[in-house]
Amino acid sequence: MKELVVLVICLIQICVAFPYHGYRVYEAVAKNAAQAQALSDLEMSELFDFWSPVRLNKPTDIMSSPEQIQQLLDVFNSNSIQHKIKIDDVQQLIDAQQNHMGNEIVKQSSSLRYNLTWDNYYRYDDIREFAYALGASYPELVTVSVAGKSYEDRDLILIKISSGGSASKNAIFVDGGIHACEWISPATVTYIVRELVENYAAHPQYVDDVDWFFMPLVNPDGYEFAHTDNRLWRKNRRIHDETNTTCVGTDINRNFDYHFDEGGSSDNSCAPTYNGGQPFTEPESRALRDAILAEANRTKSYLTVHSYGQHWLTPWGWTTELPADYDAMYALASDAVAALTAVYGTVYDIGSSANLLYANSGPSDDWAKGVAGIPYTYTIELRDQGPVYGFLLPPDQIIPSGIETWEAFKVIAEAVALME
Repeated sequence: MKELVVLVICLIQICVAFPYHGYRVYEAVAKNAAQAQALSDLEMSELFDFWSPVRLNKPTDIMSSPEQIQQLLDVFNSNSIQHKIKIDDVQQLIDAQQNHMGNEIVKQSSSLRYNLTWDNYYRYDDIREFAYALGASYPELVTVSVAGKSYEDRDLILIKISSGGSASKNAIFVDGGIHACEWISPATVTYIVRELVENYAAHPQYVDDVDWFFMPLVNPDGYEFAHTDNRLWRKNRRIHDETNTTCVGTDINRNFDYHFDEGGSSDNSCAPTYNGGQPFTEPESRALRDAILAEANRTKSYLTVHSYGQHWLTPWGWTTELPADYDAMYALASDAVAALTAVYGTVYDIGSSANLLYANSGPSDDWAKGVAGIPYTYTIELRDQGPVYGFLLPPDQIIPSGIETWEAFKVIAEAVALME
């Protein structure tokens, strides 16, 4: 029976490598414990793509292939689960955004030095070019290095932003693009990088008082695959078994060695949350680990940027118990979120991953706090809350996301600059 389940899941993975015509996203709301359990059991079957977690009296977004829509509706109806169609045809939404991106990229150019405009989602080569262009134009502020290689041999770019001074100056480490389908993440992270560097003169204190380290795209292979083959791909692209090239990839954010595989990840290589089987099996997670550890003794905040849901999350993911310094972490998060919300009114929830969302073991934020010892560690789930777009956030929201997130980062930087 287990072999049959794996075969079915692998067949699903083959299907989703093709366009998402007829794929539909439903919003379901569990109103009682029995309904929540029914949805949780469905998620555990790994037959459907859950875009958001199962929570009582909160919407859960579930994508279904055309062939399985009736099966999903049967679960809803047999359990009297309230539901509605959120996206009627996923591919139509993808096509509309790709057409917009293609048209806008032809028309616009932000700089003679690089292609990024933040009016569109750009590819790995453009993000890499952006980093090196800043390094060449602002050598007094920017140092670009290669933290490692991805499975498909792409450079994992590390950007250091510093105006010099003491090598023991407090630091902030930021990463993006761990999950391939979360395109708003590297777009927002690169927006923050540009703000710190190109607008340095407007607010020099955020670089003079704090050193910054950025890995804007931790998962370049998956990100490229999401652009060329499967817009909703999540994992990296490592092949686990040469005889099975359909069930590939590991969820990098389940691959860190802190309470590894203690819930909220999968041991099935076909699953979107496959943890790799052992910690740090992936070159991307090892490179991120090593880059963080190299500066951990002076890093006071680690910010890993994801999407979607508008959540500002603290550790832990593996347990509902809270870190001893949770109150301090929550207070700083509250100040950062207040600054973010003040821009456009965008509302974020604050809380630990396991309590606010769901159990997840082996994520980078738990490891950064539990092993690297970075005190103010957060996972930031960017726009939106899934009322329309979910992972398919339109490009016209990149700049607003960058502007409001920058306000939150300023609060973090001001606090970090004063920490002992």
